[in-house]
Amino acid sequence: MNETGTSSPATQSLAALPALVAFHAEAAWLDQGRGAPQRVSHGTAALSARARAPFLVHAPATARRLKVERFAAFDLLELYAFVRPASFCLPTPKGVAEVLGQTVPPHHDPLLEARLLHESARLLLLELSALGRQRRRTIGLAWAMAKAGWAWGPFVLRALDFQAEGGVHAPGISVWDDLPEWSDGAPPPEPDHLPITAEETRRRLAELIGEGAEQRAAQADFAAGLTPAFVPRAEDGAPNVVLAEAGTGVGKTLGYIAPASIWAARNQGPVWISTYTRHLQHQIDGELDRLYPNPAQKAQKVVIRKGRENYLCLLNLAEMGGGISGRPTYAVAFGLVARWAMLTRDGDMVGGDFPGWLPDLIGHNRSFALADRRGECIYAACPQYTRCFIERSARRAKKAEIVIANHALVMIQAAMGGGEDQRLPTRYVFDEGHHLFSATDGAFAAHLTGQEMSDLRRWLLGAEGGRSSRARGLKRRLDDLILDDPDMPALVDDVLAAAKSLAGEGWQQRMADNQPMGAAEKFLITVRHQVLARAAAPRSGYSLECACAPLEPDVALASVALDRALSALMEPMLALAAKLMRRLDDEAEDLETAQRQRIDAMARGLQRRGDMEIGAWRAMLKALSTQQLPDPLNDAPMFVDWFGLERIDGRELDVGMYRHFLDPTRPFAEAVMKPAHGIVVTSATLTDGSGSEQSWMGAEVRAGTNHLPLPAYRLRVPSPFDYAKQTRVFIVTDLDKDDMAQVASAYRTLFLAARGGALGLFTAIQRLREVHRRIAPAIEGAGLNLLAQHVDAMDNATLIDIFRGDVDACLLGTDAVRDGVDVPGNALRLIVFDRVPWPRPDLLHRARKQAFGGTAYEDQLTRLKLKQAFGRLIRRADDHGVFVLLDKAMPSRLLTAFPADVTVERIGLKAVIEQTAAFLAENVKESPVSQN
Repeated sequence: MNETGTSSPATQSLAALPALVAFHAEAAWLDQGRGAPQRVSHGTAALSARARAPFLVHAPATARRLKVERFAAFDLLELYAFVRPASFCLPTPKGVAEVLGQTVPPHHDPLLEARLLHESARLLLLELSALGRQRRRTIGLAWAMAKAGWAWGPFVLRALDFQAEGGVHAPGISVWDDLPEWSDGAPPPEPDHLPITAEETRRRLAELIGEGAEQRAAQADFAAGLTPAFVPRAEDGAPNVVLAEAGTGVGKTLGYIAPASIWAARNQGPVWISTYTRHLQHQIDGELDRLYPNPAQKAQKVVIRKGRENYLCLLNLAEMGGGISGRPTYAVAFGLVARWAMLTRDGDMVGGDFPGWLPDLIGHNRSFALADRRGECIYAACPQYTRCFIERSARRAKKAEIVIANHALVMIQAAMGGGEDQRLPTRYVFDEGHHLFSATDGAFAAHLTGQEMSDLRRWLLGAEGGRSSRARGLKRRLDDLILDDPDMPALVDDVLAAAKSLAGEGWQQRMADNQPMGAAEKFLITVRHQVLARAAAPRSGYSLECACAPLEPDVALASVALDRALSALMEPMLALAAKLMRRLDDEAEDLETAQRQRIDAMARGLQRRGDMEIGAWRAMLKALSTQQLPDPLNDAPMFVDWFGLERIDGRELDVGMYRHFLDPTRPFAEAVMKPAHGIVVTSATLTDGSGSEQSWMGAEVRAGTNHLPLPAYRLRVPSPFDYAKQTRVFIVTDLDKDDMAQVASAYRTLFLAARGGALGLFTAIQRLREVHRRIAPAIEGAGLNLLAQHVDAMDNATLIDIFRGDVDACLLGTDAVRDGVDVPGNALRLIVFDRVPWPRPDLLHRARKQAFGGTAYEDQLTRLKLKQAFGRLIRRADDHGVFVLLDKAMPSRLLTAFPADVTVERIGLKAVIEQTAAFLAENVKESPVSQN
């Protein structure tokens, strides 16, 4: 994006502009689009770029690699997002060039890639010149962006053949006016309870696979084994649950779609398929094309459902559009999002057809601020209500047969007593079931922190201090609903007055200055003092924590004062919610549907924040003030409480008191499982691979089925892959894992031996960064693309997309990257893990270790991480790969994490390098070439 603006290119030609491609170790500069590009240092490239704005791809990543602040540039990704909104490309020079039909070089070379940029720009502008559909609205956006200083503006207007001269006016920018409206219908009836059989499930699976396709017995057995979850339950609170472990390659997605689709059609009710990662959501959506090949029919039968905070709010977009004049950064953000809104499938800004790299360009805060992330929706009072993406998705979900959701939404919806119609699904399939425990842990936790209290204050008060903001406070959202009630305006005033005791704008700086304002900030600063006083290394730059007990006297006193302040806030909030609910009853015959929904949503929002959020905070404070703090290492409490100071790179982000359930599947079982009739929990890694009864019991604990009155059905279908033939597993025995020079040398030589296609996994961010610093020159010098989480200015999903599309790439990452990687084929042929991934010994883990079995519990978690990492390696029958662990201290008891037919070899690094190179050379037949 043009961060600082640049001189008008109206009279320039594309060929006159320079081009820049930056890698981690070097850069290429092509001056004026003529002659040969030159290899230059990062410093030279930065100086040249500041002198003349160049073509480039992904300005934030380029600036990060050059180690400079953002500079003015012609970012081809901005042009691509404008010309081809809601469409995918890899955010690299080769990625943009290939989707435009250019021939791309086989390996990564900045000199060759720099030559691609001018032609990519020319092709995009040529495509734009032929635009027919929505041309006038596109011209309006381009004109507004150009007036505000968008670098591409003059080129784009020239391509669209528009000049605002001689009284010609540019079209408007109100893209929301062009969107179709939804309409309400009668609510669907409750689903029936007709069972399905194993035989018809096998037939449906065969239909999905198609005639002539290979029928896999393991997949059919898996599908048939799920049918107990789709028969009527015998008693209330006792759902039929199937725990189904399906090895990689079984084909579990189609396996559970088969019974789910039969049950949904037969009983006229939805089956909710819940995942942990957004990649799997869209993979499932793609597989459902087999069931519904007609796009119009699929649109009626299938919906991807997410929380409100994931969707574009059209009111926020309209308000942003009103303030872009003379503000290039806001104008570009608005224009590119508005172009996307014109063509998006469903308005999903997180994992849908919204490019994952676009927030990097326009600013994450600007991007996410366009969604309703704080629950500030005004519902039917909004002028965009009947075009709202969120409302459209919610209405489609009520009539769909298959709803694809995520674990967090399922749990939040259940905790709130259902969706907006207060109804819960009766059938669930939880894919990626090994993540259920961590998902429940986040969903049912309570954090009494500065960030959480500041968010609540903003929800209640809106923007403060005259600051320009789109935040809508409680008064603005309720004004027209309370005019006829003599008591409600006073209650609103009481809420707003009490909300000022919460942490406010600038609270973090006041913590640093030791100048707290109000009861909340005084509590936070005493907590911060206790954490720092008890930390072994308070200036380490890392996050810190300490037990609440023994409690410092200042914290105890501050907790009492904060509890009084929260009580003064909670009481009028709940009274206001009760009055709104009473109005629904008193005026039942007069209220329009839209108004009823708005009142109900506001009442439930107040109740949820009053009872569930503030109520949980007050319970935490009560435990402090009464000294009812169980020792998490010696007692068996319901909760684990602690104080924490959150930091990233030495910068303090949050501070406060944290409360997690010791066993978070307990509230999950009550809120989600017991109201349901049938549930499937499936994963390739439900158990730790040990094959013992204890491994199944551990799976039941992590899924929460041990809290149900009836035992779960157990189903295990092994992987069809020949791991002994397709893989090698090595443990390096002659390397010091704490010597970063040795560790980096191992990564470098192994990555080069594999000729790329390598994933490096790390147990700590600092170790990752140090290895990256040491190996980048050699890896890039060999023509391999090196990507790194916490180094590159890209989100994890974008890094994985680039890695997936480039068979000679190498990617460094931590747990979050490991969980998101699904890369079949040669693009992933080597995994290197730096250390045994033991759980971090924080207070929460220590309490759970004590409660769930001590060392055996810790071993289970570690085996699962190793099993999940190894499972990334082989995704197809023709895949081959090598798994290397750089930790000679790996206990033999953990080796059951790997398939039983794989021999784990403990040998020296030299032998590992030689055997890795030989195995991959023999089995990876195609030479690694770019598939961008």
